[in-house]
This record gives sequence, C-alpha cells and structure tokens, in this order.
Amino acid sequence: MKLPRRTFLHLTAGAAALPAVSCFAWAQAYPVRPVRLLIGFSAGGLGDIVARLMGQWLSERFGQQFIVENRPGAASNIAADALVRSAPDGYTLLMSSTVNAINTTIYDNLGFNFIRDTTPIAGIIGTPLVMMVDPSSPAKTVPDFIAHAKGNPGKLNYGSAGSGSLSHVVTELFKMTTGVNMAHVSYRGDAQAITDLLGGQLQVYFGTLPASIEYVRARNLRALAVTSATRSQALPDIPALGEFLPGFKESLLWNGLNAPRNAPAEIVDKLNREINAGLADPKLNARLAELGATALPGSPADYAKLVVDETEKWGKVVRAANIKAA
Repeated sequence: MKLPRRTFLHLTAGAAALPAVSCFAWAQAYPVRPVRLLIGFSAGGLGDIVARLMGQWLSERFGQQFIVENRPGAASNIAADALVRSAPDGYTLLMSSTVNAINTTIYDNLGFNFIRDTTPIAGIIGTPLVMMVDPSSPAKTVPDFIAHAKGNPGKLNYGSAGSGSLSHVVTELFKMTTGVNMAHVSYRGDAQAITDLLGGQLQVYFGTLPASIEYVRARNLRALAVTSATRSQALPDIPALGEFLPGFKESLLWNGLNAPRNAPAEIVDKLNREINAGLADPKLNARLAELGATALPGSPADYAKLVVDETEKWGKVVRAANIKAA
C-alpha cells in the first residue's frame, strides 16, 4: 500500500521523535535501581563521611539506595578511572575532591582527562586546612612563624599527607608566597603527620580541619591560621592566612559529585536539585558544620567552574614546585 506523502512524513517525524521522548521519559523515571557512589579513599575520612551523608539524603529523596563504594588507591585515580569507564546513565557517580584537580597536573599518564571525561553535577562542601605548630614552638602567630623559618632556612620540617596531597601543595604555596625554605616529610595521611608534629619531628603541618580540630581545641597543638578566605565558624578565633598574606589564595578541601561524560542533562539537573535541597536542609547542614565544612550550593556550571579554576591554580603550584607523584 502506498501512503500519501503527508501521512508518510507525519509518521516519519513521529518515529524520529520516539528516541528523544523515550530518553526523556527514562531520565524522568531515574533512578529505578540502586546507584553506586564511588569514593577514592578509605572509610572514615572527610570525603567518605560526606559521601555517606549525601548518599543517605539522596536515598531518602529518590527511594533508591545510593551505595557508597570505597575504591582507595593511586590518590583517588582508581575511583576516577572506574567512573570514566562506566556507562553514562547516572548509576555510577564519583564523590570528587580537590585531589582530582591536583592529579591532572601531577600524573602524566592518567588515561583520562578529569575535566573532559566527567560531567560535573554539584559542589557539596568546602573546608579549610589548619596551619598548626607544637605548643613549644616559638611561633605564636603567622608572622612569628615566617620570621622563625627565615631565621632557620632549610632547618624546619613540614609534613604532608602524601606527595601531591592538598597539604603538600598548600604548604608549597605558602613557601612561594612567603619565601621561606622548609624540608618536606611525606606521610600517608593526617594521623601520622599529626603524631610527628606532636612529637616534635615536624615544625608545622597544614592539616584537614576535621582531623585537627580536637587537638586545637584541647590546646595540644597551636593553630596559627586557616586557609579559607575568611575565618572558619568551627574555629572563629583562628585568623585566616589572608589576614597576614593578602596574596595567599584560598585553599579548600572540597567535595563534589561527578558523573561520566555525556550523562543525560535531565539526570544531572535532577541530582543537582536534590543535592542543593540537602545542603539547605537544617539537619544535614548542621551535621556538615560539625565537620567544619561549609556547603557549596550551586548549579552544575558553578561546580564546573570551580573544578576548572582549581585545576589551573594547583597546576601552577605543582609545576613551580616540581611536585611529582610518589
């Protein structure tokens, strides 16, 4: 049977529209099964805690489980690699962090480009590092410490949570900004570095706020500054580094959520709305504040800009300090 031209064109147009309609309906129904939420570090750290808090929130909002899956190793690159190799269907997500921005420059052969190969969904939290010394240190302020370090060039040791970690690149940024010369001692995390700071093997350490705050409050360690642009609500009596060093750039440990490249925009927007709702929820916000974290609400474009800006900022520090992956 030969169809009239008008009927044929109408049916053809309708058939062509079916995939788009089907894709939209599929995205609207998302999620219809559990979602994997990858985290590139072991259980118990800040990123893991944030992932579990946000995973629980999303599970309750969507009626499907958001299951946190720890994939530690290679400074979170194992988890990031697993994400970019996953189907872009919204069922595999990554709790990303500042480390992913730093890794772009440190590692020559990642096999993926984090900015190109992932889809930004939302920023979640940001928290400063805390510049700490032992209470026996002669430095009671940041200017004191700078003077002490310049009077003892190369004799002071600073610790990091590993080569290329945020604590490492932040201290190198501090050195560049102030002109001090200190020796680097690499550890495998906050706990070991803080132990040696307490024991006198280190003279300064920029630690994550959650790992450091109780030592500061108990006066076991002396906090000289935080690395946020303004003072932290968790430690309101501790000045921001920018109060002494106007050129020092804010340095935060941030977490956000990413999907693989080409994830459907409808799913990205859906997740973004629910994450922002969680960040505005008083109960969840209070729990994040207990960790010393500040919510980072915004659009996917806002979060994309953060990742690009941070990648550029830390790339300059890594290249200037010639930092290599361990």
